[in-house]
Amino acid sequence: MKIQALDIHIGHRIVAYCNNKMQKCTVREILDPGKSNITLIVFTSEHYRNSASCVIRFQRDAFVDLAG
Repeated sequence: MKIQALDIHIGHRIVAYCNNKMQKCTVREILDPGKSNITLIVFTSEHYRNSASCVIRFQRDAFVDLAG
């Protein structure tokens, strides 16, 4: 299922390009819901303590895959 980047919330599991590969990530924080881009901090696992984090930026009108 795809949702618009503007509708992403903390805790959503998305599929994104992180650490040089496409993988399922959990949104931990929304840093900057700016006018043109949305910046997210995501973790590569459901458990924050056991995974690496990365920063992902999407355009506001982009569609993002939810991990199911």
